[in-house]
Amino acid sequence: MSAIKVSGTGCCLVDILYNDINFREDKLRKYMSIKRGDGGLSPGHLVFREEFEEFCKKTFDTALNEITGGRKPDKINIGGPSIVSLINITQMADINQCEVRFYGRGGNDEPGRFLIESLRKTKVHLSDFRLIDKATPSTVVLSDPGYENGHGERMFINSIAAAWEYGHEDLPGDFFEADLTVFGGTGLVPGIHDNMTSLLRKAKKKGCRTIVNTVFDFRNEKRNPGQRWPLGESDESYSLTDLLIADREEALRLSGTESIDSALKFFIGKRTASVIITDGSNEITAWSDGSFFAEKGMFRLPVSEKITEELKYNREGDTTGCGDNFAGGVMASLINQIKAGNKMPELREACMRGIVSGGYTCFYLGGTYFEEVPGEKQKKIEPYYAAFREQIKG
Repeated sequence: MSAIKVSGTGCCLVDILYNDINFREDKLRKYMSIKRGDGGLSPGHLVFREEFEEFCKKTFDTALNEITGGRKPDKINIGGPSIVSLINITQMADINQCEVRFYGRGGNDEPGRFLIESLRKTKVHLSDFRLIDKATPSTVVLSDPGYENGHGERMFINSIAAAWEYGHEDLPGDFFEADLTVFGGTGLVPGIHDNMTSLLRKAKKKGCRTIVNTVFDFRNEKRNPGQRWPLGESDESYSLTDLLIADREEALRLSGTESIDSALKFFIGKRTASVIITDGSNEITAWSDGSFFAEKGMFRLPVSEKITEELKYNREGDTTGCGDNFAGGVMASLINQIKAGNKMPELREACMRGIVSGGYTCFYLGGTYFEEVPGEKQKKIEPYYAAFREQIKG
């Protein structure tokens, strides 16, 4: 069997990380959201820079200086649900058995040059990633490791910038010459997101398996506060999706429901082949109709007790990129299972790999882990996977 080809597009940006920001401090109160979609900050949610400036009636730099006390970022890193998950695939799957490609745009500026230089240190092929005469997409990440009883949470201020310039018409034909087509965090790449139905339909016609991992869609939340978010031109997108990965908030907003079970029922009704809904430090919910994965029906899995226990004493990292690395871990397991001869891979096994991969992200700052030697990250994660298998057996 030849190497599995993975084509990915969606959110790729520079993460500017500030750790140890106390969300309960008085100086943050005036920047916190009052009502849904108003442009204020909210734990776990994303706002756009322009909306945030309108909300606080200050320039972004002035507000950020007040929030951070004027200090420099703790880290600048590769970020974005698409590229971070793809990088994780190359670290957790046998790189000799898969080819991972990314398609998108950055800005021809200092952050963009940092981004492309950093990406070249990874094993992701930059098939159609170019720097154009626009600002580089970026997200300021404010992280509070002590939030939610020590489980941690973040707030995001995003600038779409050059990502406005990348649309469905820009994806070259070889994007669809793949075994897996992955659309990650497209809510931050409007030209892709608004045409998801057409892109998914084209991918399916080409014989691709389709995976969608979502991001908080502030653009549509702002446009229609409290209303259900669209995924492409129509709900046909769901029936064209082999695997949908979303966190709790995203699942509720996409489905227009008020509980994980109701959201899952919605996705099943729309004939999505398989769904995974994460919920921070709480258990994940997964479902499959048996057409892509071997299992049929719904199951739940907890988070890793070993990782949770160690995080009580390890405060060097943050939760940035946990969901992205979860998605990458799931996809890496899918690839490894197929290459091992399992034509119908096990969703439970993929979720287990995703859980430990996402959890391990809390041990370092920022979503992207840079390996010094190939296989380093997988070797470090393996003991947590072994412990997790024992945990769920019990």
